Amino acid sequence: MEVEELMSRDEMINYEINYYVNLLRIKDAETGVNKELDYQINVQENKLHTLGVNTDNFKILN
Repeated sequence: MEVEELMSRDEMINYEINYYVNLLRIKDAETGVNKELDYQINVQENKLHTLGVNTDNFKILN
């Protein structure tokens, strides 16, 4: 049985980058401590590193 690919690798990377940048924007606007947000940013960084994306370029927003 053949599985249909729903998203190309490039589309997936683009989606993950956009999600990561959105988390950084939320973090930038956050005035207090948000451990869950910090955790989600960490998870997203690990996902991007797994996909071969260097997240250091996005730290300007943070």
